[in-house]
Amino acid sequence: MNARTLPAESAAPAEIDIAIIGSGFAGLGMAIRLRQAGFTDFAIAEKAASVGGTWRDNHYPGCACDVQSHVYSFSFAPNPRWTRMFAPQPEIRAYLEDCAQRFDVTRHIRFGHELANATYDEASHRWHLRFVNGQQWSARVLISGMGGLSRAALPDLPGLENFAGKTFHSQQWDHAYDLAGKRVAVIGTGASAIQFVPQIAPRVAHLDLYQRTPPWIMPKPDRAVRPFEQWLFRRLPFTQKLMRAGLYCMLESRALGFAIHPKLMKSVQKIALRHLRRQVPDPQLRAVLTPNYTIGCKRVLISNDYYPALSRENVAVVTSGIRRIERDAVVTLDGVRHPADCLIFGTGFQVADPFPRGAIVGRNGVDIVDTWRDGAHAYLGTTLPGYPNFFMIVGPNTGLGHNSMVFMIESQVEYIVQALRTMKREFADAIEVRPHVERAYNERIQQKLGRTIWSTGGCKSWYLDPRTGKNTTLWPGFAYRFRQATATFNMADYFAWTQPPAARPATAAEVIAATTTHADNSTPDVATAR
Repeated sequence: MNARTLPAESAAPAEIDIAIIGSGFAGLGMAIRLRQAGFTDFAIAEKAASVGGTWRDNHYPGCACDVQSHVYSFSFAPNPRWTRMFAPQPEIRAYLEDCAQRFDVTRHIRFGHELANATYDEASHRWHLRFVNGQQWSARVLISGMGGLSRAALPDLPGLENFAGKTFHSQQWDHAYDLAGKRVAVIGTGASAIQFVPQIAPRVAHLDLYQRTPPWIMPKPDRAVRPFEQWLFRRLPFTQKLMRAGLYCMLESRALGFAIHPKLMKSVQKIALRHLRRQVPDPQLRAVLTPNYTIGCKRVLISNDYYPALSRENVAVVTSGIRRIERDAVVTLDGVRHPADCLIFGTGFQVADPFPRGAIVGRNGVDIVDTWRDGAHAYLGTTLPGYPNFFMIVGPNTGLGHNSMVFMIESQVEYIVQALRTMKREFADAIEVRPHVERAYNERIQQKLGRTIWSTGGCKSWYLDPRTGKNTTLWPGFAYRFRQATATFNMADYFAWTQPPAARPATAAEVIAATTTHADNSTPDVATAR
């Protein structure tokens, strides 16, 4: 079936070859590469009414990327119009919308299609997808582009249901709610909070910031991209490629401290401490904001306005834990009652559990949540035993603490394209990574992770699975090593279910074999392989 003639939305399952879930960097990058590789029978299921993924869903005040714009973009689609070195959220979203149009993948997108369940059928070697809107698809290949930062994490606070004021997570920011003159409680001090707190602090009557563990914060080397630079990037594209290459190498060098020689992070920590001293003159507040673990153990944040915001007279940093939520206040463990009109959760995402129960069900009816009960894992962060023809982009241990995730996404996309080409060439209906291959790969990954700053820096972070303590999130080394690992698809790493000869054109080898008479006048059968 050609993608131009996808069936109209109806109760009957739509038959497609490849189904992609999500239209952020991962889903769009996959779709664009499929078209470039000659695959046209695919569709993208997008739960919202527009593309963008994380950069559509997160639109809180001050939302911006913490990786430079020139590397946080597709290598094949440079954007000479970035206005800042670190792009704000509206520009990144506009960039993704432009890519969808420019590379002609919008026709493949089905908006309003939120995945309810995807179940693998062994008899037909196909995935059966059901969506919240009642639509159904049947696909030979399922590719998840949902990412790890798509499901908001909300704390389980006693009495939260009794709060009479406004509550929302930073991902679901309510722009219609006027914060002016309000008493606001911000719970969490992660990457989102350090961006939106400086934006709202001047507007509110009072802001209580509930901090469990202070983050390490480095200066943000941000600036406007000069008009002359934009002109150069438009007229002489190689100049932007040079800029991208230089930034990539600079960021890549940071892996030395994170993953290769963690002791190097001590010198980086001195820079962060100097930044803290310069921006927070009050010694008591500075002590509250000084972490007690090595920099890099948790995500390193960058900001020039977070510390000054916390120094404002109408802002207080609360370090006592939360005992309960009352109708109009937060009560902390020290017995203090903090009045509040609004609760804003800057508590991050469910990274350790990217799929809700029932979303992905593989062979023998096994839910991926149960497969991952001891922590998420996958081969090259992409394929998983028990889930034939299922590929993940930004899967387990593909995250980066030092460079651009778009680089990792493009590496996985290329690996998947190679897998699909190999399946087509070898007439394979389905492939599934061999358990011992996946297991050996992840044992090596965990051994390397044990020597990194994320394991030795003396902290607990969202990088670690709370059930096992294993780092199921990050790649333990240079990004280019992941590019090397995914550069070649090896069919020997996989089981394959091939089409019987009667169902496909015979290969030249099979024709020769079938017409060769043996000594006993027999001809060999070409067996279906598994």
